[in-house]
Amino acid sequence: MTTLTLTSPKSRALRPLVEAALENQLRLLQAGIQRTEARLHTFETEHGLSSAEFVHRYENDELPETLDFVEWLGEYHLLLRLREKVATLQEIRFAD
Repeated sequence: MTTLTLTSPKSRALRPLVEAALENQLRLLQAGIQRTEARLHTFETEHGLSSAEFVHRYENDELPETLDFVEWLGEYHLLLRLREKVATLQEIRFAD
């Protein structure tokens, strides 16, 4: 577990500010996930493969290395990173 302590010379409460910033970041990440999922869906429809099957086949050298496939792979890994960041933000709890 990681603990973070914030201090400010101002008398203004930090918690509402930090909570709002975290919620905003979460919304941005979720919007990014939606855009990335839409792009993945386009690739899947175009090639008749799920992204999971594509990645499996691509990483086992069963598919050629084309610009389209490199982009698809990049989108897939981006989605994984975005989901990981969302999970991390959703796990944050404030100590009372």
